[in-house]
Amino acid sequence: MEYLNDTFSLWLLQYGSMALFFLLALGIVALPIPDETLMVISGVMIHQGHLYTIPTLMAAYLGSMCGITLSYMLGKTAGHFIIKKYGKWIGINEARLKKAHDWYEYLGKWTLTFGYFIPGVRHLTGVLAGMTELTYTSFALFAYSGAFLWATVFLSIGYFFGPYWSCILCFLDEHPLELIIAGISILLIIWLSKRYDKSKTVTQ
Repeated sequence: MEYLNDTFSLWLLQYGSMALFFLLALGIVALPIPDETLMVISGVMIHQGHLYTIPTLMAAYLGSMCGITLSYMLGKTAGHFIIKKYGKWIGINEARLKKAHDWYEYLGKWTLTFGYFIPGVRHLTGVLAGMTELTYTSFALFAYSGAFLWATVFLSIGYFFGPYWSCILCFLDEHPLELIIAGISILLIIWLSKRYDKSKTVTQ
């Protein structure tokens, strides 16, 4: 971990926000890049004056956007083609694909927003959205707002809690289950609130 942190720091010092952009774009597509670590380090370097705030935030945001958009396009083209052609061998037919699409339109699109905060999940949400043919408008609305939120949160952690950033990274590495539970809890709260609003509308 320490070796990776030093490597990322050197890349950021040498190439600036462009390094952050490309690393996050590749990391979202599922390359083994510790994205949160990278952004926390970037936040620390903003605090130390090695990086500028706005270009770094934009690089993090645009890199995340590009990565998840590429995942979406892969799901919509290659992934959907594979499901259509070979889905019957694994029990996926048109009816089940339609159910998956309806679920993504109703609730699953929220995973595009909050899935960024769950390691492993953010690498799948874009692909699944494309495979279930979620419209690009819905995809962009939820995925890009999530990218901005995610980038802002982790850059802020590095900026405001720089002296303690190594402890924070250790927590992220050692408590993935807690993060997953937190993400699921958020999605459950959103779903329950939508159900409540819907039932309230019906009764009025």
